[in-house]
Amino acid sequence: MPVTTIEWLDHKVKLIDQTKLPGELVYLHIDQVEVLGEAIKKLRVRGAPAIGIAGAFGVLLGMQSFNGEDKESFFAELHRAITYLRGTRPTAVNLAWALERMRRAAEEHRGESILQIKKILLAESQKIYLEDQATCRAIGRHGAELIPNAANIITHCNTGALATADFGTALGMLFTAHQQGKKLHVFVDETRPLLQGARLNMWELMQEKIPCTLICDNMAAFVMQRQKIDCCVVGADRIARNGDTANKIGTYSLAVNAQKHDIPFYVAAPISTIDFNIRTGREIPIEERAPEEITDGFGRKTAPPGAGVYNPAFDVTPHELITAIITEAGVVRPPYDCHIPELQAIK
Repeated sequence: MPVTTIEWLDHKVKLIDQTKLPGELVYLHIDQVEVLGEAIKKLRVRGAPAIGIAGAFGVLLGMQSFNGEDKESFFAELHRAITYLRGTRPTAVNLAWALERMRRAAEEHRGESILQIKKILLAESQKIYLEDQATCRAIGRHGAELIPNAANIITHCNTGALATADFGTALGMLFTAHQQGKKLHVFVDETRPLLQGARLNMWELMQEKIPCTLICDNMAAFVMQRQKIDCCVVGADRIARNGDTANKIGTYSLAVNAQKHDIPFYVAAPISTIDFNIRTGREIPIEERAPEEITDGFGRKTAPPGAGVYNPAFDVTPHELITAIITEAGVVRPPYDCHIPELQAIK
């Protein structure tokens, strides 16, 4: 990929400030857990897998300045850092999953010295990072098999290198198909209100020289009606045991339109995005974001002062609208409530 979205470098988290794209490619070098938390909240780093990696690195930031010898104080500080980071984005389960892995790695070596536990935490964070790279490539391989040659595809939100440690999830499918020599054309939903499709998906696709056309979210149904669309591919922030999928707001509408026009609707996500503890999408917490993202987006007021605003960041697509879910373990098809639980042993 042309960029590395996030990495641990010289005891800091180096990440792309995605709020600056596509105008500027700006890297942040963060050495405080609170600053990283702000970056997650403000979407400077975003995408479920990348947020999980950021959380793991955030634990390192929270603990690297601990210089005492008291084990109880160390674990109290570890708990504080994890609790703080978990609260930054409630919907994407990868964050809680990565933080739990870091907590468990420390607890399982509680008898070791503090210095050794810090080394163990560093090793676990790097393991999470490398696993995501391998996961992206595996999702790409499995998903590319579903993409026909000369395909017209619709995407929603950003699911590429900027959202992960490597090729991406849904975009990773397209990058892999492109590398295999398949001819593609991608219609890119702009993804309101923060335009992750317009700003980020278009940027990545153009970097890879994949033909792409930007559309407003509310043009998707008309494009499906008038164009030959072969499939929709999206990512996920949390998947329930029955296949109900939370993803960026607007995904549900896209899935409804795809069903109306008999177009396959694919979700690409790592197994770490599956929440095996919840049965349906009704149990997924939906983050609501600041009204200003709608009323004052990108520095311009677009609504009267005092306008009431409802701004959910995600919606839930019912499993019956999803043709298949592509994971690193392969393609999962209905009935999801039978096949998704089988993946728990892999996670």
